[in-house]
Amino acid sequence: MAVASVSRITAASSESFEAAVREGLTRASKTLRGITGLHVIDQKASVANGKIAEYRVTMDLTFILEG
Repeated sequence: MAVASVSRITAASSESFEAAVREGLTRASKTLRGITGLHVIDQKASVANGKIAEYRVTMDLTFILEG
């Protein structure tokens, strides 16, 4: 039987929400092993001069505990 844990992170990108999700997953994968899924909780964007300057996502990452 496996036991999983959830970690909430926030990531950002100047490209898109999808790029922010990829960036967050890539960075989290350097620290967390056994990631099995993610759930995007929130999407926000900062605006400068009438244009989107940064896309931000908050997501829960699920990973299996070792041992």
